[in-house]
Amino acid sequence: MTKVLTDARSIRIKGRSFLAVMLSPDLPFDDWLVRLDDLAARSAGFFLGRPVVLDVGDLQIDRAQLKGLIAELAQRNVSIMGIEGCRPSLIGPGMPPALKGGRPVSDFEVPQQEPVIDVRATQPEAVEARPALQSIVIREPIRSGQSLIFPEGDVTVIGSVASGSEIIAGGSVHIYGTLRGRAMAGSVGNTSARIFCRKLEAELVAIDGIYKMAEDIAPNLRGQPVQLWLEGESIKAEKLI
Repeated sequence: MTKVLTDARSIRIKGRSFLAVMLSPDLPFDDWLVRLDDLAARSAGFFLGRPVVLDVGDLQIDRAQLKGLIAELAQRNVSIMGIEGCRPSLIGPGMPPALKGGRPVSDFEVPQQEPVIDVRATQPEAVEARPALQSIVIREPIRSGQSLIFPEGDVTVIGSVASGSEIIAGGSVHIYGTLRGRAMAGSVGNTSARIFCRKLEAELVAIDGIYKMAEDIAPNLRGQPVQLWLEGESIKAEKLI
């Protein structure tokens, strides 16, 4: 007997873009995992609940090595949502899908309104700014547990950034207060991005994926107005006059 479908209701399919952390491991993996553990230990919760893409485009590895790396990351509560830059033959059953063509976008539909931060949360949450602008100005402090993500350009905070919070900007980060949390500039590959703050007490600073932890910052810069920039593979810093 032939079954005739008479329900005309459609299935709604929407597109959505999310900002993910890109991990680009080096060989040998054991040494790279030691450095990753060091980062995680000094910045607790960095990967918690955050989508992660694994970039293996420059690595000569086989499926067993890739599968082993994913397992090691899973043990560290790093959930891989996709793999970029790998040959199709490397992807086996039960492994994350291959991805390609990733690009920094905020959403398919950009609201025509001023950026808003949701400050009602009583627990850590991600707060994403999504205007079609090259920069945004936040006129309130960033509280512990909050994340401000703006891949389109610069972020200016007229206030302080609390310990346990973070700012991720595609451009530069300007903080007219104390930076106690994490500030990541140039998150979409902008090597000319900079970080400026009135008082440096940061847990972590990063520019274009190169990071510096609190203990790596020169003691004479702690508590001072500072600018940070990238030179080659290292972050430079100096007092603001």
